[in-house]
Amino acid sequence: MNSGNSIWERIKDPEKGAFIIAGINSNYIQTKEAKLVEEYLSNAEKLVDLAIDAGVDAVKFQTHHVEDEQLNLDTKIPFFDNVDRYEWADFNTKLAPVGDFWLPLKRYCDNKGVTFMSTPMSRGAARILNEEVGVEVWKIGSPDILDFVMLDYLRSTGKPLLMSTGMSTLEETEKTINFLREKNDKLAILHAISKSPCPPNELNLKTIDFYKERLDIPVGFSDHSIGIKSALTAVAMGARVIEKSFSLSRDLWGPSHKSSLDHYELTNLIKEIRFFEKDRSQKESILKNEYATRSMGDKEKVLQREEVEARPIMRRALVACQDIPAGTEITKEMLYAMRPQGYINGLPSEMYVEVLGKLTKKDYKKYDPIDETILE
Repeated sequence: MNSGNSIWERIKDPEKGAFIIAGINSNYIQTKEAKLVEEYLSNAEKLVDLAIDAGVDAVKFQTHHVEDEQLNLDTKIPFFDNVDRYEWADFNTKLAPVGDFWLPLKRYCDNKGVTFMSTPMSRGAARILNEEVGVEVWKIGSPDILDFVMLDYLRSTGKPLLMSTGMSTLEETEKTINFLREKNDKLAILHAISKSPCPPNELNLKTIDFYKERLDIPVGFSDHSIGIKSALTAVAMGARVIEKSFSLSRDLWGPSHKSSLDHYELTNLIKEIRFFEKDRSQKESILKNEYATRSMGDKEKVLQREEVEARPIMRRALVACQDIPAGTEITKEMLYAMRPQGYINGLPSEMYVEVLGKLTKKDYKKYDPIDETILE
């Protein structure tokens, strides 16, 4: 297990090996029927063991806190069997209590010597991970690149930040980079396409080169394609972080199994990456093979059609997290950033800073959208 500072020193040094993350996410959930917490913990520990055996540097999960994540509205999860988004967030929150799941899982990872990570799905989840469980480095998922409520909390911890940039424009990506770096310069971004699984011809791997040339920042790749070739290609292009979903089988029930590697594939990927890092003479042959050629795309930040369609469901709007009387000055603790933005008639979550310090012009009840009247 590494400290946050040692992880950051490695990621920003191009002479050191890529930092490889097994994205276990919620893949300890393997059936639609609810199981006991003990079974989920056992599944998670088994996946940790297999990821370690494959040679990963870190294992990454997802932590939910439904109260400040998702309003109970009729929205479905993109690419996942038409499952209701609120039901999924609520299910994940309840099945993984801190004392019976997250704390023993973190201890298990510590005892095994592997870095424990978990993507917080809201500020409330981030507080659980930081103040109760303990993490050394943050992973920010693509849907939450503009959740400035959560990002303000994350940047204040001083811990390294790894941010995926799927379903975002270049302007949005740069806006968030600037916001985070106002208080924390330990930031790397990961090129990602928010489509699962993503076919090779839509990966647009040249975005990695585009980021490297345009931004003074370490660049990685969060890969939602099937197989190992895209991640190996990204490393040959200079990716400093590789995140790849990991599961026991792509046939299991859950949102990220079908784009995951199994143990055999993950082991092979890491062997290939480490072999390349010892002998970089393979670079041209990797970058010019047929698969890499199909995966390159254009040297720019591209927003895919499916990503545009997912944004109203996955992005967030500002809402009151308590009753707020008219004439009250807005503080951080009065705001939630909630999904689904497209169904909430409120200001987008990236307007968090503009709202702070404003006086309310009307009464708000808990979960009422913070609307434009606050800015008048």
